[in-house]
Amino acid sequence: MTVLLQVSDAHFGTEDARVLGALHALALEQKPDLAVWTGDLTQRAREAQFAAARRFVDALPSVRSIAMPGNHDIPLYNVVQRVLRPYASYRRAFGHDLEPEVERDDLLLLMVKTTRRWRHRHGELSEAQVARVAQRLRAATARQLRVVATHQPLHVREAGDLAHRLRADASALARWAEAGVDVVLSGHMHRPDCYAVECGARAVWVVHAGTSISRRVRSGEPNSINLVRHDAARDPLRGEVERWDFDAAAERFVRVARTLLTLTR
Repeated sequence: MTVLLQVSDAHFGTEDARVLGALHALALEQKPDLAVWTGDLTQRAREAQFAAARRFVDALPSVRSIAMPGNHDIPLYNVVQRVLRPYASYRRAFGHDLEPEVERDDLLLLMVKTTRRWRHRHGELSEAQVARVAQRLRAATARQLRVVATHQPLHVREAGDLAHRLRADASALARWAEAGVDVVLSGHMHRPDCYAVECGARAVWVVHAGTSISRRVRSGEPNSINLVRHDAARDPLRGEVERWDFDAAAERFVRVARTLLTLTR
């Protein structure tokens, strides 16, 4: 079985030590194959904040981590660095590949960078990115769970979240659906959600992550993470997404929702 731990909007520099400890304990308990960090690892893209994020990633036992930068991972006040070397500090901590991929027999995970040095908050997808991802998806096998991850969301269902949606051609999601994507992961909104979007003959599952460990939670929303499970050997056309919220009284993450995924080929 493939188990993905989606962690978003950690905002190291504003982390809550209790929540950080609870996330470490959850990783020990659930033993995910892969931790998927969907952006905003830091609050202000400072070296010390990236170092703290790196230390935590390295402390996760037997869990491979794959990450992408969010808009907070580009310097905001250091204008020279933002223009000339916007990802320099990120790369020193998490490597030079800003759009890493993971491919194995039961999984194809494509991370797509949606941040731009000239944008403070909003994300963007280029035509070249949409076409490249579609090409990679078409080459996937029937056993693989096909996952695309962005920082800013490509799709939202609440009118109040439209301002957070990334700038992209309106056909982008439909093109990825036609190419075979199963799940689209994102963060940025600090609001967890999981739902299906009908794209022609296929349904694409949209999974938004909440605030993982930061004190910068959205009003009324606790810290939360997602676990995505898929057992290709048992049933490649089924999966599930679990939402786990931080319980302040118990000082641990608890599962509060479970969505069964039906996949189409």
